[in-house]
Amino acid sequence: MRKDIVTGEMAPKKELVRVVRDKENNVAVDPTGKMSGRGAYISLDVAIAKKAKKARTFDKAFEMKVDDSFYDDLIEYVDHQQARRELFENGN
Repeated sequence: MRKDIVTGEMAPKKELVRVVRDKENNVAVDPTGKMSGRGAYISLDVAIAKKAKKARTFDKAFEMKVDDSFYDDLIEYVDHQQARRELFENGN
């Protein structure tokens, strides 16, 4: 179980995506969950990803200015993963 930093709710790791800040202060989505660096989790939900962008959640979590393009990439990634999950869950 991990905590979603936007909602504060606990969820299984597979329902979240890890975002990591490395030593060079690069912020990226960590789909494997194994990249080295400071990590924070967010639910695989587009509405929550958009809320994170609006509130600049990762700026606060990583105590640095995170580029807007990262938030856009995060929303796109979460949207893709959410669509994949719905497709495969409905296909079974």
